[in-house]
Amino acid sequence: MGNVPGFVALEDGTVFTGESFGAQGIRSGEVVFNTSMTGYQEILTDPSYRGQIVTMTYPLIGNYGVRKADEESAGIRVEGFIVREYCNTPSNFSSEMTLSQYLSQNGVVAVSGIDTRKLTKHIRLAGAMRGVIAAGDHKAELLIEEARRAPGLVGRDLVKEVTCEKQYVWTEACPWREQRPIKHRVVAYDFGIKFNILRELVSFGCQVTVVPASTPAKDVLAMKPDGIFLSNGPGDPAGVPHIVEEVRQLVTSGVPVFGICLGQQLIGLAWGAKTYKLKFGHRGANHPVKDLKRGTVEITTQNHGFCVDMKTLCMDDIEITH
Repeated sequence: MGNVPGFVALEDGTVFTGESFGAQGIRSGEVVFNTSMTGYQEILTDPSYRGQIVTMTYPLIGNYGVRKADEESAGIRVEGFIVREYCNTPSNFSSEMTLSQYLSQNGVVAVSGIDTRKLTKHIRLAGAMRGVIAAGDHKAELLIEEARRAPGLVGRDLVKEVTCEKQYVWTEACPWREQRPIKHRVVAYDFGIKFNILRELVSFGCQVTVVPASTPAKDVLAMKPDGIFLSNGPGDPAGVPHIVEEVRQLVTSGVPVFGICLGQQLIGLAWGAKTYKLKFGHRGANHPVKDLKRGTVEITTQNHGFCVDMKTLCMDDIEITH
């Protein structure tokens, strides 16, 4: 890695210094943190992280390497990657390359040796903010100015940057799950969909057709699906009002509609609710969610920086289940 210096500069003037272990250059985005202990490759390739520089709170990253089968999309989607300690000697029989090689090949700037606990606590107190991650010799004051000029997430349409270009059929199932017979036809909107979601749908007996985010509701309904899936995706749900209008037509069509992450928020907007930006978001593989009917708690994986404002929903039409 050559001991190339690395920097993280925030819009409030805070600067962290470390060492680069990815590509050279400067990238900007919203600096956030993820509390997962494993799954860094899935995080890197999750399209919902478009526009964000991700900090891992778990201190040791890279220790099991990288393999193609663990990608959640066709490449890395984060704007930058921050870790406390990077392991350049992975111990895993299925590893195909080091994390450093993977990041460098994909042109992603990454910095290690940063006090990620301090950075995370700073974000929790001050909120997620715009920042710059840089590899090479740079002046801190110039990086701070670059961070202040960076675009935020509010109001931006990031979905258009990660959605598929044309419709396709997905047939791959989960290799670790017994596949059920195909019984249902599902149309999945790609707002930044992850591969494993599609594998799960197929494994549970769905014939899955994936469509771009710009697909009109009438075209999807003309396919006569048994259900419509609205995927995860990046950015502000209120930043895609053209999609909200199509979702409104879908949720009033009589066809079952299911959404996660951005998709769930778009359903909320379609029902007349408003969304708002969370102070620092929920990102990790350890977030508890309570099933209000059964009284049970499930540990979930989450990645979102916006939320549906429940006070703006008409509760005559909506039942809160979780």
